[in-house]
Amino acid sequence: MTKHPSKTLSMARFATLYQWDRIYGKDKSKKYLPFHAIFLLTSLLLTSCAEKQRQPAPIEMTPHERAAREEVSADPVAAANMISQYRREHALSAVQPDPILQKLAQAQANAMAARDQLSHVVDGNLAKRIEAANLREKTAVENVSAGYFSLADVIAGWRRSPAHNANLLDPQMRHIGIAAADAPGTRYKVYWALVMTD
Repeated sequence: MTKHPSKTLSMARFATLYQWDRIYGKDKSKKYLPFHAIFLLTSLLLTSCAEKQRQPAPIEMTPHERAAREEVSADPVAAANMISQYRREHALSAVQPDPILQKLAQAQANAMAARDQLSHVVDGNLAKRIEAANLREKTAVENVSAGYFSLADVIAGWRRSPAHNANLLDPQMRHIGIAAADAPGTRYKVYWALVMTD
């Protein structure tokens, strides 16, 4: 098919030029905006939209992740209050924080964290540790745990475990020491120890 140059030029001119007739109302003269200007404006608009779409939405951390980034510590007074309340619900006496037991618990938590090992004997069995602290005449029990990121969670975990729960509700217990050891490079991240005596 033979192309008509005049028709082709007219179509090309129509396709590449923007007519401003409506902007100028009755003015019959046609004003044109060159195609490259239209292309430039369109590109800028699309780029602006694309940049807005590429902005990442903020990622919300889970409570577990937020806690894992902070050093975990155990408040012995808060722990004594929580355990005492639980014991009162079972008609048992309250417990009080004890500085010597606090040191024993901290040493046990630190030893487990250092070795990345959940164990009652990682730093010697409880009887030997109690004797070394000049508390040989005391009746003592111990709970250990790992992987919990708050005091409330670790106590709740012990309550769900029959053996640990029995220690919490031992009628003879009167004093406690509780500690946590932060261990970010280990499997469980946090190790806990609770020592109770009569």
